Amino acid sequence: MMASKFLFLYLRRKFMLMNNSKPMKKILVCLFLMLTGLFCLVAYGASERKAPIKSPIKGPEGPIYYKITLPKGFNPATDRCPMVILMHGIFASQGVNPMPALAKELAKAGIASIRFDFDGHGKSDGRMQDMTIEKEIADATAVWNYVSSLPYVESIGLLGHSQGGLVASMTAGRLATDGKAPAGIVLIAPASGIKDACQAGKFFNATFDPADPPEFIRIWGIVKLGREYLLTAQQLNIYGTATAYQGPVLLLHGSRDGTVPMWCSEKYLEAYGNHATLQVVEGENHTITRHRKEVVASTVAFFKRVFGK
Repeated sequence: MMASKFLFLYLRRKFMLMNNSKPMKKILVCLFLMLTGLFCLVAYGASERKAPIKSPIKGPEGPIYYKITLPKGFNPATDRCPMVILMHGIFASQGVNPMPALAKELAKAGIASIRFDFDGHGKSDGRMQDMTIEKEIADATAVWNYVSSLPYVESIGLLGHSQGGLVASMTAGRLATDGKAPAGIVLIAPASGIKDACQAGKFFNATFDPADPPEFIRIWGIVKLGREYLLTAQQLNIYGTATAYQGPVLLLHGSRDGTVPMWCSEKYLEAYGNHATLQVVEGENHTITRHRKEVVASTVAFFKRVFGK
């Protein structure tokens, strides 16, 4: 849903800069903006009317919606394969790219995947207003526990995009502390700057008193982020928790990411040291729409090496 909002804002900025463009190009962009905005409103309304779901995976806010993608011809009753847990970003869902594209290409490489909606997102239970980073870590841990119980899964990796990258890094650190380290992790534009933003009292277009935030803030006048999210994000021990994981890490970051600054990945690289590699994807944006094939290919190649495929 809100990935479309990211796209809408991006295109709006581009449109405002198109003073020298041809009239027909302006008209086409304007029409696309209108359709994207309409989709955002429809999707938001649908998310507010979520039907209860049944799921064996339970998070702090209730059942978690998920999809498993298996390699072609794979028989769960007799075969075994590795699996990657895919974690989307804030305001997105498991159905928003790059997650479906990653799942498809991982399957071609003989690697299964599970993508899920964090609480308050997509089809999972809960309200966005009640979402916090800690609750998302609990969601990710619940998914890990479920995947670990599947008899056909022989090894597990983690991948996260944006806020999902932050969650994946901290989840990996806590799992490692408990002796359950993932085989490898991929962090795509990990949004560790969320802590700094909440400490500064500015999150996207919303401003607030970081010492005493309101019950909620509105992002773009539509989405509510609650007081608990804003307060607890300020206290996160992001890199200290993440670096308890000492396995292989691939950091992917677009050179034209206007949402999560490059220093976030650079700080992760510094914290992980020799365990991590940072790959800057030239010309890529935050929503992974310009060079998605490169991002997906690098991810698949990393997990093939990690899993020995």
